[in-house]
Amino acid sequence: MLSLREARPVPAVIRAATEALALGEPVLLFDAPDREGETDLVILSERATPELIRLLRRDAGGLMCTALSFELKERLGLPFLHELLAMGEARYPLLGPLGTQRLRYDRRSAFGITVNHRSNFTGVPDNDRAQTVRALGELARDAPKLDDAELRARFAEEFASPGHIPLLYSAEHLLDERKGHTELAISLARMAGLSESVTVCEMLGDSGGPRSPEAAERYAVEHGWVFLVGKSVAEAFRSWSA
Repeated sequence: MLSLREARPVPAVIRAATEALALGEPVLLFDAPDREGETDLVILSERATPELIRLLRRDAGGLMCTALSFELKERLGLPFLHELLAMGEARYPLLGPLGTQRLRYDRRSAFGITVNHRSNFTGVPDNDRAQTVRALGELARDAPKLDDAELRARFAEEFASPGHIPLLYSAEHLLDERKGHTELAISLARMAGLSESVTVCEMLGDSGGPRSPEAAERYAVEHGWVFLVGKSVAEAFRSWSA
């Protein structure tokens, strides 16, 4: 896989973001005004610590989810949640209409199953969630060295479902197919040759809605962290992958 050093030049902000992720620092990522209109705090999953999980919980406040690349999801044989709902409709008819894809901001959901690491007690505390997230990231990191049977065996040995970390799966063709936080963040990881699992959490405001991009950018500046907009990531990824 090409790294940023081996590919075409990318904007300095993209390089700064990928370097921050590699070092275990959070990056702020705003998708677009005409999509969710939300900023997510993003970390590289394999770098998760209780302190970072606490940061996402305290300073972002949304739903903490761990994203995997489509390729890793396929190798593991994991289903999207809407696929599970459709499969269960014959026995539980209400699952049919519940699983209908009628999102106001996109054509489908990225949600998969939920997991806990098997070493967790309840899976809720920062220590537990950090262990789950970090193990998912380490699995993504080690995936190229494992065959599919080894990969699936390790996943089943390390994780239990249901749990307290929802999984998200990127679209197969990433930003050519979908421009959600999942695809944007996985694209950043791919450009830098990082493990393709990131953990995201929406930044909420005090008015009952998402934190405004202006407020999120001020927060990033105050902490010395990188703030990105989806358009800049998409443009950089298009150039990198050309």
